[in-house]
Amino acid sequence: MLRVGLTGGIATGKSTVGMMFIELGCHLIDADRITHELFQPGQPVYESVVQAFGDRILASDGRIDRKILGEIVFSDPQARSKLNALVHPAVIQRQREWLNEMEAKDPGGIGIVDAALMIEVGTYKNYDKVIVVTCRPEIQKQRLRARSRLSDEEIEARIRSQMSLEEKTKHADFVIDSSGDLAETRRQVAEVNSKLREFAANTSRMRRP
Repeated sequence: MLRVGLTGGIATGKSTVGMMFIELGCHLIDADRITHELFQPGQPVYESVVQAFGDRILASDGRIDRKILGEIVFSDPQARSKLNALVHPAVIQRQREWLNEMEAKDPGGIGIVDAALMIEVGTYKNYDKVIVVTCRPEIQKQRLRARSRLSDEEIEARIRSQMSLEEKTKHADFVIDSSGDLAETRRQVAEVNSKLREFAANTSRMRRP
């Protein structure tokens, strides 16, 4: 199986691109979905995060309020580092397990891990190919404003908390720019998918005993 990392900045269209790859027959797991599962009450990561940040991050039903937690970590680099240290090892382990499961089911397929911070934490090196999704800065801010109630200052803080798109693209094998309409983005995804299929076929042949 070809192992592919999919990353990009906040509100660059990464999830939309991921869905397009799924439509083309790729397997995909989303780091955000893994984190959501790990944040469920009773999970070890949930207990560690609550212990580290206190009851102030809990909603009335006892679940972690990700909006409150986000406000804390996006304004405080030390708090963000603390959260990443608690969450990332478990997320990476789940990703590794999933890739192994998918490879057993579909050795010649494409397994994509969608994760925003893989370049920042260095796990992009674990993949055969890396795709970075970008868009123009004004579109990124417009999308973030439309999907959240964040102020302009909060939007800037969240964008600054991540590595710049320019820096991320330096580590990319493929760059998909989602600034245009969906048809244009889909065209780029189809083009990258075709190239990934070629690599997957070669990888499968090379790994055959």
